[in-house]
Amino acid sequence: MKTAVALAATLLLACAAPLASAQTPIQITADLTEGYRHLYHAEIDLPVKAGPATFITPRWIPGTHAPGGPLADITGVVFTANGQTLAWRRDDVNLAEFHVEIPRGVTSIHVHLDSITSNRVTRNMSVLEWERLMLYPANVPVKNIAIQPSVTVPAGWGTGTALKPVGTIPTPPTTGVNEDAHRPQASAVTTKYAVTNVEQLEDSPVITGKYFHEYTLAPEIKPAHFLDVVSDSPNDVNLRPKTLNAINNLVREADANYASHHYFEYHFLLTLSDVAGGEGLEHGQSSDNGVGEKGFSDDAHQLAEADLLAHEFTHSWNGKYRRPARLYQPDFATPQQGDLMWVYEGMTQYWGNVLAARAGLKTQAQYRDLLAASAAQLDYKAGRDWRPTEDTAVAGSLIRGGNSEWVNWRRGQDYYQEGELVWLDADTTIRKLTNNQKSLDDFVKIFLGKGGNTGPLIVGYEFPELVADLNQVVPYDWAKFLSDRIRSINVRADLEGIDQGGYKLVYQDKPSASEKLMEEAHGRRTAGTNVWYSLGMRLNERGQIGDVRYGGPSDQAKLAPSMTLLAVNGKPYSGDTLREAIRASKTDTNPIHLLVQQEDAVFPIDIDYHDGERFPVMVRVEGTSDYLDDITKPRTTAPAGSQQ
Repeated sequence: MKTAVALAATLLLACAAPLASAQTPIQITADLTEGYRHLYHAEIDLPVKAGPATFITPRWIPGTHAPGGPLADITGVVFTANGQTLAWRRDDVNLAEFHVEIPRGVTSIHVHLDSITSNRVTRNMSVLEWERLMLYPANVPVKNIAIQPSVTVPAGWGTGTALKPVGTIPTPPTTGVNEDAHRPQASAVTTKYAVTNVEQLEDSPVITGKYFHEYTLAPEIKPAHFLDVVSDSPNDVNLRPKTLNAINNLVREADANYASHHYFEYHFLLTLSDVAGGEGLEHGQSSDNGVGEKGFSDDAHQLAEADLLAHEFTHSWNGKYRRPARLYQPDFATPQQGDLMWVYEGMTQYWGNVLAARAGLKTQAQYRDLLAASAAQLDYKAGRDWRPTEDTAVAGSLIRGGNSEWVNWRRGQDYYQEGELVWLDADTTIRKLTNNQKSLDDFVKIFLGKGGNTGPLIVGYEFPELVADLNQVVPYDWAKFLSDRIRSINVRADLEGIDQGGYKLVYQDKPSASEKLMEEAHGRRTAGTNVWYSLGMRLNERGQIGDVRYGGPSDQAKLAPSMTLLAVNGKPYSGDTLREAIRASKTDTNPIHLLVQQEDAVFPIDIDYHDGERFPVMVRVEGTSDYLDDITKPRTTAPAGSQQ
């Protein structure tokens, strides 16, 4: 194995090599001025040689864990050379490929293309993930393709990105319109950025908006960190001091936890909009984060989004720098293999929640409440009977975007929360074995910090390296520990980390304080009525069943997703009416009577249930080590005078 110094030198050379190449870079200009019309445009100049050529657009997008990309939304494709239009033909099998015959004497061709974008845009903002507009030579490692990007936005808009600007120029009037929807825009501005490579450009999104604010974070921490915010209204970009202090603390806590950096500077890109849609997508030197307009406006809204920035920030180390070797491919066309997603996403889910608590984006009590909710959901997932967690990772590309009905029987992307419980179990096991002298903090400094401060890179790993690095922290049969929890069928969730942490998951007849707080915000995570741990179903605001717990009381009564409850015990359906009936069931020997509609049929269904309401909470077990609170205690303090 290479020494840390030798490894660092190798990694730095790997980072520099593509940009040191003498190849002529692709020039790409992304025009976002018509984002409000759900249209982006690109002008691309590609260096070429005479003869047959194949160009491709990304399909397997890092971080999405599935074949996708905007291929169906790319339109208006025109190839030209020396002013003459060139014929092209799409590949019959790989639909992302365009075949073109390059005429003799031609060394550069121009491509125009448009992209239809249905989300992440409003009249006041646009978000660009570069796969929407990129076209580049096929069958070449993307880190070896030099490219220089430019971005055109309406004049006066602010822009956030990790790309390095090298100059700006005003551009002529565009076909866009200003806010009165009738007059052409007076101008736009094009910013040219430094030459990079296709791999890094794909990893460098851009946000832009009329209402924009950039905050410098934790200036004592190097390299530099920024929070770039765009919103649909002018006041929303002014985040409240409490939230800004917590985000500053997040930078400090991550710096202390990981003790290395794999970026030249880091940008949290944040959109606040009820129109543009939600997002959480990791990148090496930035993250694309989208929440509702009021997502960080008060404690109730913030709690539902508390781990978002911490999760995507952690991915800079875990997922972008250290990546499962077969999940990383040399291009965006080769299928990714996801069997280690419980590390990529599961450990990130763990650290995202821990760092959010350490930073103050949520309290320690809120951390426990939300962990209880997550653990209970996994413990009441019927699909555990037939499907190991590893298979939810291997088949992750099938699960993403799959049918939302009976998802508890199929299992969803459980490698996130299931991985979180496994890494909590590992953390508390290390603490137990070392009398709380060591922890998972020590492991990540080894595993995620190899090579020291490297800049943006990707370094692969396999399962044996995880085991070896855990054994550096404390000797144990880590291979069996991980295999038993991930590769075997376990009909119950891994609650050992909670138990070893000094708490116990129990069920009570009222929701936790955190669940009550989130319900006040009427956010997307708490809409409808959740009676999962009693009747075993979830319903939307109209009484339509979204999912039924396989094997639960509603399943046994033959209820099904998409059915709609019309009445409960003779009263018109409402969430309150249903909960009232559940509470009364503890003393009423009669079943709960429902009137149900499915398609054009209306019929009665009885549920013989008598255990009342049940909500997951966590209770302290006296006389045991309180590792959970040790895990979420802050490791740093803000310098004097650093409050926002």
